[in-house]
Amino acid sequence: MALDLEEQEQLASLKGWWKDYGGIVVFLLLGVALALAGWRGWQWYQGSQAAHASAVYDTLGKAIQAGDAKAVRDASGSLIESYPRTVYAAMGALSAARFLHDAGDLKNAKTQLEWLASGTRYPEFRDTARLRLAAMLLDEKAYDAALKTLEAGRTEGYESQFSALRGDVLLASGKPAEAKSAYQAALDTAKKSNTVGTPFHETVRLRLEALGG
Repeated sequence: MALDLEEQEQLASLKGWWKDYGGIVVFLLLGVALALAGWRGWQWYQGSQAAHASAVYDTLGKAIQAGDAKAVRDASGSLIESYPRTVYAAMGALSAARFLHDAGDLKNAKTQLEWLASGTRYPEFRDTARLRLAAMLLDEKAYDAALKTLEAGRTEGYESQFSALRGDVLLASGKPAEAKSAYQAALDTAKKSNTVGTPFHETVRLRLEALGG
């Protein structure tokens, strides 16, 4: 059926618009399709990484139960090297560090904590690692290194623990006045976070009282 004049004008207008903007529309649609494909691919990759990391973490757990230090180091090393952005790598490093520390392998325990303190994207694991690493350095009388570790940024909720441990380091290094200030800061933060009366709070309070606080 022949088109009337108005329909012919609309068709001509549409053809003109497509000639001017059709390429852009195709480009945008292609971009959306590629982005969707990329997102799905990334989701698949993330799921695959997590599944493989979970299997290695399970191997690590079995090695810890068996008391096999070499297998623990190997499994944790595999998690850090191959799956560093997964939560399994963070959990594995923390578990391996504790096992190796208890087994007397302080060097490799520190290696695990050092990676976790700087290499993980999970702040809770990072801060826990910094606290444990600083405590190990305190035991080694490496006071400057311990303080440097504690000076790094920390997430909300860990301020009291960092301040209290900083007080321990300062006291051990012969700086009781600075240690007293650090203990007081730990108690002040505990009050703000409503953790007054907890075992942690009480131990810090006793340390402060021992210094005449």
